[in-house]
Amino acid sequence: MTQSTEAAGVATPDRDDAVIEAKDIVAGYLPGVNILDGCSLVAYPGEMIGIIGPNGAGKSTLLKAMFGLVRVHSGQVTLNGNDITNLKANRLVEMGVGFVPQTNNVFPTLTIEENLRMGLYMRPKKLTERLAAMWDLFPVLHDRRNQRAGALSGGERQSLAMARALMMEPSVLLLDEPSAGLSPVRQDETFLRTRHINKTGVCVVMVEQNARRCLQICDRGYVLDQGKDAYTGTGRELAKDPKVIALYLGTLAEDVNKERDDQGAAHEGTA
Repeated sequence: MTQSTEAAGVATPDRDDAVIEAKDIVAGYLPGVNILDGCSLVAYPGEMIGIIGPNGAGKSTLLKAMFGLVRVHSGQVTLNGNDITNLKANRLVEMGVGFVPQTNNVFPTLTIEENLRMGLYMRPKKLTERLAAMWDLFPVLHDRRNQRAGALSGGERQSLAMARALMMEPSVLLLDEPSAGLSPVRQDETFLRTRHINKTGVCVVMVEQNARRCLQICDRGYVLDQGKDAYTGTGRELAKDPKVIALYLGTLAEDVNKERDDQGAAHEGTA
């Protein structure tokens, strides 16, 4: 596993109880054309991991490689110590890996409840129990359970997609840009909901375009660049590191400078 770089100065925890780990992954969509070039990531029980970086860095490709949707040419993905490299998605779901893609993540012609039932088709005996758990976690879905998913807002669809992935009680949940296309208010709701899911005991690995918010709520973060994990560290330290901000988080740098300007103006106003 790649150690934390000069960015944050925080080494990846030296533990042997990883929930999911990707080691030196080389992967791509076409033979001979690799998007990932030696990328590594590890997530431990109870952790929330954020993956950020510039467009084209391979963030979503890493999640898809871990979920068997992109062929891994070399390297290894393990789940609770077991090799799951290139296993098919349906097998990974059975083993405890949940995945929520960025788009096309619900069945629009089915109702909310029918979508959730589809999430547990492999374990029908637990349907009543798992439906009750999802209604508690997402009460707005319970209130509209007979409504077709195609009529939901973007934020509601994201909630439904998460709920369906959670029906199988995964040990790790992989989220691909959960806030994409949502209004700022709905983005905040999605981040809070994701953190709540994490606090129930589900390990979360999240690719996110909203770098600032992602680093605020994640335990540890990875900054990907050109198919490699260029920087790792705690979310708070990555968010404050000048090199990470300057090289990879241009919008975050603007936010930081604006916040400093606002604080300075407020100070002058009270002087």
